[in-house]
Amino acid sequence: MRFLPALLLSLLLVVPASAQDSVADLNLQALSLRNVGPAFTSGRISDIAIHPTDASKWYVGVGSGGVWVTDNWGTTWESIFDGQGSYSVGAVKLSPHDPNEVWVGTGEDVGGRHVAYGDGVYRSRDGGKTWENLGLRDSEHISRILFHPDDRNTVYVSAQGPLWSSGGERGVYVTTDGGATWTRTLGDDEWVGATDLLMDPRDPDVMYAATWQRHRTVANYLGGGPGTGIHKSVDGGRTWTELTRGLPGSNMGKIGLAMSYHNPDHVFAAIELDHTTGGVWMSSDRGASWTKQSDAVAGATGPHYYQELFTSPHHEGRLFLMDASLQMSEDFGKTFNRVNRRDKHGDNHAIAFMPDDPDYYLMGTDGGLFETFDDAVTWKFVANLPVTQYYKVAVDDAEPFYNIYGGTQDNGSHGGPSRTDNRHGVRNADWFKTLGADGHQSATEPGNPNIIYAESQQGGLARIDRITGEQVSVQPQPGPGEPYERYNWDAPIIVSPHDPATLYFASYRVWKSTNRGDSWTAISGDLTRDQERFELPIMGRVQAWENAWDLIAMSVYNTISTVGVSPV
Repeated sequence: MRFLPALLLSLLLVVPASAQDSVADLNLQALSLRNVGPAFTSGRISDIAIHPTDASKWYVGVGSGGVWVTDNWGTTWESIFDGQGSYSVGAVKLSPHDPNEVWVGTGEDVGGRHVAYGDGVYRSRDGGKTWENLGLRDSEHISRILFHPDDRNTVYVSAQGPLWSSGGERGVYVTTDGGATWTRTLGDDEWVGATDLLMDPRDPDVMYAATWQRHRTVANYLGGGPGTGIHKSVDGGRTWTELTRGLPGSNMGKIGLAMSYHNPDHVFAAIELDHTTGGVWMSSDRGASWTKQSDAVAGATGPHYYQELFTSPHHEGRLFLMDASLQMSEDFGKTFNRVNRRDKHGDNHAIAFMPDDPDYYLMGTDGGLFETFDDAVTWKFVANLPVTQYYKVAVDDAEPFYNIYGGTQDNGSHGGPSRTDNRHGVRNADWFKTLGADGHQSATEPGNPNIIYAESQQGGLARIDRITGEQVSVQPQPGPGEPYERYNWDAPIIVSPHDPATLYFASYRVWKSTNRGDSWTAISGDLTRDQERFELPIMGRVQAWENAWDLIAMSVYNTISTVGVSPV
């Protein structure tokens, strides 16, 4: 039940028995896959690891696309995590004892509505050619992996635990036998996991951890609680003490930690507070006391989706706060400015530095991998990493080659041919963008491949004429005196198989158009329960308004997610 909406409408989709039998008889394993594009977008990057002795070799973890490696500065890529138990990656790290030993924590480290979950920790001893699962299969979301500098068998993991339910494996875990067994030393069995880990490079017994209490349901998202906090260990992570002096006393949400490369006594924390407020705190005495530096906090869809904090190895006092627009401070977090994002996608999640070049770094975003050679004055898109996250696809009946349409996570909606008569095959130039923002369902008109429909989040439906280039918003609107029209994040559309000009669309009610969306008629009343979301239980009980609600992170509730039309 992790991703099943609570309010689901299915207008009975009847499939004849003969059709069911014919589908069942297909030998789909005999079909081979071919990549038809596009390559003008990429997808969400969760982590980046640069080889310590070969700067041209990068390992990249993808939110919903496994692990990829390049050994020529991104000129070519190889997917090395295919066939494993999870395609979702939260952390990729190379062992300092052997850079061919690659560790992967599966399950993204964000709290989004579309996040994919993992099945534990993986290790490769041969640079990604073969893998073994080392356990923590019920952790679902792993954010950090740390290695003991003197003992290759001692490894630490911060596991956030399940997002949509209680239980699982969550908190800080340590193995002292190379992953054969794991012991949890911080966190609990119910709601409290760990989102960040630091180790003092001068003394591996000194560690810092950020815990995170959170829970998402279809109706709500509670992004914090009393279990959230910053903790310190002085015995190699065996025991922990919560740090409180100078830190906020209210319920905290997601916390990102960072340590100065130049003075490890300096520890920084980006802390989400009530209702997506927050700030950056600094400790100059190894966590004994803290001072608020600024009100900087990740915004847009909410801190749950960003909030990672990094310090620069080259510039003392420089901090990077992951956000929709990358934030940077040059004064130990006292002030933050938005980094230039021209020619670069927003929604930043990961950063990696070159040890010998202060002007070069790699950024992982919702739109793929970007690199700067001049300290963020300009950006270059690494355009050949095919990890775009498509929600759904549709096809038309064009001849001689049908077209494929799809909506993507944060990279718009696209269309392109299944084949071409060009001897080079399908090229990037053959693809086109039909709509921006988060793309969702696309639909085509039978018998008329020039008319297509594309949709952005919350029911942003548009009709596109491929001949004229006209793009018209055709979203149904409420009438005078009617309440706000509630649309699902991924609102459903159906083109009638009986009349290509007839459309069905759904909000909290079902709409019908007989003129390609120029006008609409509601053909049902409210088919949801129209519940008050804040009266529903989350974290096991109904919560007070004063608690750490992340309002921006919540999907519109009491909506229809699926419609269907009888084929007869």
